[in-house]
Amino acid sequence: MYILGISCYYHDSSAALLKDGVIVAAAQEERFTRKKHDTSFPFNAANYCLKSQNITIKNVSYVGFYEKPFLKFERVLSQHLEMFPKSFKTFLASIPSWINEKLRVTKTIKKKLEYKGDVLFIEHHLAHAAAAFLISPFEKAAICTIDGVGEWTTTAYGIGNGKDIHLMKEINFPSSLGLLYSTITAYLGFSVNNSEYKVMGLSPYGNKDKNTNPYYRKLMQVIDIKEDGSYSLDMSYFIYHYADRMPSKKLCKLLDGPVRKPESELTQRHKDIAAALQWVYERVLFKMLNHVCKETKSENVVLAGGCGLNSVANGKILRNTLFKNIWLQSDPGDGGTSIGTAAYIYHSVLGNKRNYIFKDAYLGPGFSTEEIKSFLDKNKIRYSEFKDEKEIIEVAAKLIYNNNVVGWFQLGMEWGPRALGARSILSNACNSKMQEILNHKVKHREKFRPFAPVVCEDDALKYFECDVPISETTDFMLMVYPIRKEWHDKIPAVTHVDGSGRLQTIRRHQNQLYYDLIKKFGKLSGIPILINTSFNIRGEPIVCTPYDAYKCMMGTGIDCIVMGNFLIKREDNPQDIWDSEKYAKD
Repeated sequence: MYILGISCYYHDSSAALLKDGVIVAAAQEERFTRKKHDTSFPFNAANYCLKSQNITIKNVSYVGFYEKPFLKFERVLSQHLEMFPKSFKTFLASIPSWINEKLRVTKTIKKKLEYKGDVLFIEHHLAHAAAAFLISPFEKAAICTIDGVGEWTTTAYGIGNGKDIHLMKEINFPSSLGLLYSTITAYLGFSVNNSEYKVMGLSPYGNKDKNTNPYYRKLMQVIDIKEDGSYSLDMSYFIYHYADRMPSKKLCKLLDGPVRKPESELTQRHKDIAAALQWVYERVLFKMLNHVCKETKSENVVLAGGCGLNSVANGKILRNTLFKNIWLQSDPGDGGTSIGTAAYIYHSVLGNKRNYIFKDAYLGPGFSTEEIKSFLDKNKIRYSEFKDEKEIIEVAAKLIYNNNVVGWFQLGMEWGPRALGARSILSNACNSKMQEILNHKVKHREKFRPFAPVVCEDDALKYFECDVPISETTDFMLMVYPIRKEWHDKIPAVTHVDGSGRLQTIRRHQNQLYYDLIKKFGKLSGIPILINTSFNIRGEPIVCTPYDAYKCMMGTGIDCIVMGNFLIKREDNPQDIWDSEKYAKD
């Protein structure tokens, strides 16, 4: 039985395909359209999923959608009526998209995919919960979902047991921890639903002492946090419930200044606000999870929702709550709900037992040796061919050791927002200048943003203060941990200002070539740790195809690409007129 899950129309559209309960393909629409955070119907992603299994839509038993549009529209109508006339302009502007797209999901699915079967609608936070629990390694676990807003729900918790999910309590719009984080993101001059992670990365530069950082006290004025972690926002400080912008004049006054203009100087005040916000978020999260642990009597917890991407908080959960084990899949945000939708239909609606655990994220398009060679030859690109995997590892490790920036293009594209060794840029973590080189010549992004380290799972505890046992969540680069002090100066390119690193661990069964490359680099350098950053520039999605990868290299400071069995060097090929910096956007 095939089930196709779909998520779209708000941000990070995606499609995922299950075969008898096993995820066989999944991808975000942005990777095909090259439009970051694409919200459109995932026609390309869905077709990829079908094509990957050599089937057509006729072979699909059910198509599922990740929320209930009419329930969501009820909330939109209610909030705009409540805030009328302030909300009139925003409501009027939103009506066409509701009439033409958002309320016509069934018709769109049937028309675009030529589908004639049943379309099932799953509530948004239930799709999040299913995406977290039903493919987790736990038979029983507490579930916590936190994001901006689904239909009405912004936060929910409950229990998963076998194939069943029960959400016990929820917090409803307009109070939203996710929208609080997004509002401050906008205030700090970053784009919403895109750059919240920048605020997280900025927070270590701020004053983390709540007694001396005035913005802790100020932000606590806008949120009422109960002992059980439930919360409510003082909506007099917010306008997102009736306007198309987020920071209010009252909030700006509270935070001692106007909204920061994008690309302008980041002052210490901005950094202190980021630190205060992260502290508020963590305080709510830890209180809530401790309460959930007591309520569910489970030592395991799974997280989902956009807030699941807050890797700084994730890395602190087991040390600040009663839970003993934690798990997240590689895309806890809205993109991941297409998997959750399909899994919920198969297990919870149809009653099938669980038979699959999510162990790696390589669910997107891959390219054979023949396909890559055909692309290179057709475009008259100069390359050399490796004789075997051993040579790939030896050559690539030496290139990285000699401080080359290497594009790594292997296997199927990763599921989720993190590059995990299939569409990665790899470089030398021991080189103190490498962070500046990558930011300036390749990524074209803010200097304060750190780069992530990747290490083989069996070496991780030597270099990082990880939870023990090491959670599989670290395989998906969703946990920030302290780097042991004795290594700070030896791996400066991945050591953040507070001595932490957003860690990716890799296990050999997941990606043998990637694992062996890291080990080989370790033999050359003495430290088996690489910089792993996504194969893209700022403002563009991670590369999908050989063309995307080659184009990215030729417009940046990437020195070469190891693409399947081939090595393509930038210096060997005519310089493309395309200038990546011109197109690097927030």
